[in-house]
Amino acid sequence: MQQQRRTTGLGRVLVALYAVFAVAAVSRAAVQIATDFHTAPVAYLLSAFAGVVYVLATVGLGRSGPRWRRVAWVACSVELLGVLAVGTLSLTDPAAFPKAAVWSHFGSGYGYVPVVLPILGLVYLRREARRARTPDA
Repeated sequence: MQQQRRTTGLGRVLVALYAVFAVAAVSRAAVQIATDFHTAPVAYLLSAFAGVVYVLATVGLGRSGPRWRRVAWVACSVELLGVLAVGTLSLTDPAAFPKAAVWSHFGSGYGYVPVVLPILGLVYLRREARRARTPDA
């Protein structure tokens, strides 16, 4: 059975945003780890982790089926917890983050999109789950 893709409105926008963030976070982390790892290993590894989460969210949101919905739920939830935890730690203990990670200061370096994106993703997934449970009239 072939998996279908989500191809409507907010779903497309979310997939596109997550894809952009996946490429940005993975690329940035790869360069930082390869060239400057010793200066901020925690921040750079967190950025790499964020990139992996963005990749999983992109694929999970972009495909249909219960397995992919589960992947998207987990990725968006992990992202939200991560950005809240790292954002809080980067403000309360700046010495722990001598260089910014994607989620530092709640994603301020990316226009706070990292803190808004998982909320939108979770709202979208909840709406889609409700829609799937509601019988057609």
